[in-house]
Amino acid sequence: MPIRILVADDHLIIRQGLRLILETQEGFELVGEAADGAEAIKLCAEFKPDVVLMDLRMPGMDGLSAIQRLRSEQPGIAVVILTTFNEDNLMMRGLRLGAKGYLLKDTDRETLFNTIRAASRGETLLRPEIMARVLAQGKTAGVTAATSLDLTERELEVLRGVAQGERSKEIAFRLGITERTVKAHLASIYNRLGVDSRAAAIAVAAQKGIL
Repeated sequence: MPIRILVADDHLIIRQGLRLILETQEGFELVGEAADGAEAIKLCAEFKPDVVLMDLRMPGMDGLSAIQRLRSEQPGIAVVILTTFNEDNLMMRGLRLGAKGYLLKDTDRETLFNTIRAASRGETLLRPEIMARVLAQGKTAGVTAATSLDLTERELEVLRGVAQGERSKEIAFRLGITERTVKAHLASIYNRLGVDSRAAAIAVAAQKGIL
């Protein structure tokens, strides 16, 4: 089955460009377009997409508010932030609210496809340059000293793997443990950081100086 996608962006040219890209690539289906957050929530309830590409700056209800509503009302829908280069603070807030990934509007096709696929699997895929900006944003937030928050060394190893974009089975193989154990460690990490997704864990860990 193709991955069902909804695009939320107030710029028509962005929506049209993404439609053209997605319609010419096998495995994806664009099911709707929204010009603001409120319309995105309405269309998500109607079409039940797998992934929403969400702009953060939109008139009316912005992307952050829409992400928060979707996480509360339709948590099964994965959200990928779609934004411009100079919005690091908004990006961090979006990731903490539960967005699965972050895409720049000038990203290449392969990165777009890979990020959507990862989000549809419930995973987080942050490119190295984006991860660097997440970590830099954590430093500019005034974090200078790392704190473990009582995370075990193995949990820290799992968290670092998540930050590097590794899937659970890749982390398991590298550490010589089972995938079920990795998921148990992730559950513990989420509980200690007060989050419920990989992206949020990365954002919070970066802000607290853990990564």
